[in-house]
Amino acid sequence: MIRVLVVDKTRTVSEMIALKLSTEPDIEVIGTAMTVDEAMRQAPECDIVLASIILPNNGLFELTQTILKTHPAVRVLAIDLPKSAETIIRYIEAGVAGYVLKGASTDEILRSIRAAYSEQALVSPQVAAVLMSRITELARVRMGIGLKSREFNGLTPREREVLDLMGRGLSNQEIADHLVIEVGTAKNYVHSILKKLDVSSRQAAIAYLSVIKDTKAGQLLS
Repeated sequence: MIRVLVVDKTRTVSEMIALKLSTEPDIEVIGTAMTVDEAMRQAPECDIVLASIILPNNGLFELTQTILKTHPAVRVLAIDLPKSAETIIRYIEAGVAGYVLKGASTDEILRSIRAAYSEQALVSPQVAAVLMSRITELARVRMGIGLKSREFNGLTPREREVLDLMGRGLSNQEIADHLVIEVGTAKNYVHSILKKLDVSSRQAAIAYLSVIKDTKAGQLLS
């Protein structure tokens, strides 16, 4: 049996999804949750956490990262994602095991649940192409890591904080909300970070951050 926890900010929605899933012979819905805290209390009892992108305060990111640290055997499946490769990649980079687009049918959700449980992923060609681009970017950054440590060290504490939020998948508006600053100020920080790291895109800066965190240079974040 695949034990599934359904997480959505609206109880009615989560219960409706749970009802549809519970009719499947290989799926056991162990419960529903509306918040990250509720979900974390039930996470140890499940195999798959089916969580909505619309959880408030970037809850899906927080939930995914917390589960990865505390219950690595549990897989998070993101639902209600828009049909945007860039948005989907943000959640994949955050650690989700799979995704379901907004408006997906019950059959599509079931296929994704079973794929995630089997440690597989259903990925569209468009998303696969973006993933390949990310891997290429990461390899390029890794090759130049020794040359850029000085540039990284030149970031201000606030810029490092913004870069870390970028790495968590937050948009400029979400960064502004998190830091309680204007969105224009957040954009200025991002522009400054790209300039100091001598990279041409937000994705390159995020790829660089990933490498930094996997090396001794990651101590610079502390």
